[in-house]
Amino acid sequence: MSDTANNPNRKSWLPVSPDSDFPIQNIPFGVFLTRDDVITIGTRIGDTAIDLGALHQLGYFDGIPLTDDIFLQDTLNDFISDGKKTWRLVRNRIAEIFDANNETLKNHEEHCKIVLFSLDEIEMQLPVQIGDYTDFYSSKEHATNVGTMFRDPDNALLPNWLHIPVGYHGRSSSIVPSGIPIRRPKGQTMPADAKEPVFGPSKLVDFELEMAFITTDANHLGEPIPVEEAEDYIFGMVLFNDWSARDIQKWEYVPLGPFLAKNFASSISPWIVTLDALQPFKVEGPKQEPEPLPYLHFKGKKSYDINLEVAITPENGEPVTVTKSNFKYMYWNMSQQLAHHTINGCNVISGDMMGSGTISGPTPDSYGSMLELTWKGEKPIKMKDGSERKFINDGDTVTMRGYCKNDKVRIGFGEVSNKLLPPFNPKKNKK
Repeated sequence: MSDTANNPNRKSWLPVSPDSDFPIQNIPFGVFLTRDDVITIGTRIGDTAIDLGALHQLGYFDGIPLTDDIFLQDTLNDFISDGKKTWRLVRNRIAEIFDANNETLKNHEEHCKIVLFSLDEIEMQLPVQIGDYTDFYSSKEHATNVGTMFRDPDNALLPNWLHIPVGYHGRSSSIVPSGIPIRRPKGQTMPADAKEPVFGPSKLVDFELEMAFITTDANHLGEPIPVEEAEDYIFGMVLFNDWSARDIQKWEYVPLGPFLAKNFASSISPWIVTLDALQPFKVEGPKQEPEPLPYLHFKGKKSYDINLEVAITPENGEPVTVTKSNFKYMYWNMSQQLAHHTINGCNVISGDMMGSGTISGPTPDSYGSMLELTWKGEKPIKMKDGSERKFINDGDTVTMRGYCKNDKVRIGFGEVSNKLLPPFNPKKNKK
């Protein structure tokens, strides 16, 4: 079935600015609360949010096999479970409805009032109920930087790193959408001059520039997903900030990896951009040496050219862009990650989320964390107000943006933006 929604020449009758992340070729999916306090599944074109639940009830999806309530839910999980054929049919129909040459909805004033919302009339929600969350460690530059800092610079990568997409299972309950404040975590740390650990707020809170992909029901328990089929089970992608407490992590991560340093919060952009929408931006990834084992072999382009950037905005201050990177730098691609994740028979379900791992590029201005950008705090970053940042301060807002662009179209993700608040204080925070 052809993907007509990606036609780069298509225009919409809805207003779309030239630099918008959400032209009619994007058609992402999300969940939002409307001005009438109704939660619905929707999409977005330009700065207009579209209520897909209402659109379905009005008959605009006739002919597509959808249940009556498929868009009248508070998560996308059931829609994602319907599979790639349904996603494509729905995106193609939305593109037809809002095509500049189609006046069916455009000239129906009453329907437009029901279906269309300005962005200030909605409140974005977490788009999926995330059953399980896995975080990979797939940027060679990032892994090399961290290995150089904390281990032997001549052997920065651990022996397994070039052979498997390293990952760990994270905590899904603390994943939040853009706009939700994050509390500075508390935990145990081991100061450099101490003999015993101390307890208190983390002093080294960091962002991690990542992307994440959302899966559909992919396999039965015991059944691996072949690397060449993996993309058929990936619904789409979001921007992902995997917040990290570096001092807590340093003390706790041996022998089982991160725990409290990671599970206090992670945040995602609220619009899921489908893998279909990203197809024009597929590129070759880094050359993999040594050659991976056969189950990780793949053919064709499996990486994506997605421009990424991070800005820090001090409280009552101006934003400063601290890094610009690109998803194409990832050594292990999504297909390999999903194939490896399931090679042992692990089953994957609708709404599962897989983090890419910190995305660092080859140059210091493309590193994906403050740990690397300031090199453990040795090279602070200056804000516009003259203050310096080694890591993230209370009151700072971290904003990540991402987009793809060629000479015909721009497809973006919007942003994930969250403010870091002081640690929870039972007395001050008591209601």
